[in-house]
Amino acid sequence: GIILVAINPYKQLPIYGDAIIHAYSGQNMGDMDPHIFAVAEEAYKQMARNNKNQSIIVSGESGAGKTVSARYAMRYFATVSKSSSNAHVEDKVLASNPITEAVGNAKTTRNDNSSRFGKYTEISFDQSYQIIGANMRTYLLEKSRVVFQVENERNYHIFYQLCASAMQPEFKHLKLGRSQENNVL
Repeated sequence: GIILVAINPYKQLPIYGDAIIHAYSGQNMGDMDPHIFAVAEEAYKQMARNNKNQSIIVSGESGAGKTVSARYAMRYFATVSKSSSNAHVEDKVLASNPITEAVGNAKTTRNDNSSRFGKYTEISFDQSYQIIGANMRTYLLEKSRVVFQVENERNYHIFYQLCASAMQPEFKHLKLGRSQENNVL
């Protein structure tokens, strides 16, 4: 299959706007510079041409920009399909992100907000190849982190958030204690 290596520049670049989406729309792979939009266009064309499901695998190390790359691909699909969602499908699909990050992200030695889960996002299209919905599944990768953390790392954010809220009336019945680094009481 096609492989695109993307590097997170840790700053905004003017290469992801609507004008760039329209420049890649309808182009053949290789006619334009390598880009997440070229990969998305190829998957979209293959889906329409062969009437078969397509997959884009976004992989990389912590902080590589996987979530952002997936968001750009979803925005591309929403825009080129002229979806009735007005190109905001990525906002709807990723609206659950704060919850999944609280439950599935933790501080590691390399990243203060490292995803410790995998995501599988399925985007559904109708017969006119317009987006009609999406489904996101998450897979917790480090169950052992719940009971043990490596030195200088932390449990999942949700435990610290719950402990910080221990004195709130709605949490009193949980009998939560204060948290300490690498240990939830």
